[in-house]
Amino acid sequence: MRTDDFWAVIGRATADRPATPEEVAERAVADLAARDPQEIVAWARHLDKVMTASATEDLWAAAYLINGGCSDDGFDHFRGWLIAHGRDALAHAVRAPDSLAELSAVRAAVHTGAVFEAEEVLGVPARAYERATGGALPPPPAPPGRPDPDQLWDFDDEDEMRRRLPRLSELFLEPPE
Repeated sequence: MRTDDFWAVIGRATADRPATPEEVAERAVADLAARDPQEIVAWARHLDKVMTASATEDLWAAAYLINGGCSDDGFDHFRGWLIAHGRDALAHAVRAPDSLAELSAVRAAVHTGAVFEAEEVLGVPARAYERATGGALPPPPAPPGRPDPDQLWDFDDEDEMRRRLPRLSELFLEPPE
């Protein structure tokens, strides 16, 4: 599956924004479930590639800061939330995680405490495959990669957080004493 084909499914699912990640996931499931099962498998493998490519240390730090903490599964779910916002949003966040401070929803989270996760987006291919075939999606050759949590810089180090993610730190960290 080509990258453009992968993102076209998400694009159709987000065509009439604003849509919640749950709505995006359901629309993507319906789109994929109408396809040949091999196309669904190919979409799933491309999702794995997107997850691996977006598994950067500083994006994880941004998720940690924005969501008030972020486990390894939480980081996956945060990237699901980004995927639900489309190709450009994900690409921009991967290139410049601190740019997430520009998003109105992220800025509002300072006051609302909103957490940005969309596990349901990651389940799209499995749900579509089951809907299309009645069976389980074949397992991937290898799970998508992500940084080793033991090798990450200390996300609780506020000075380092301010250095790497100054705009997000300004929003989510207390001013230095």
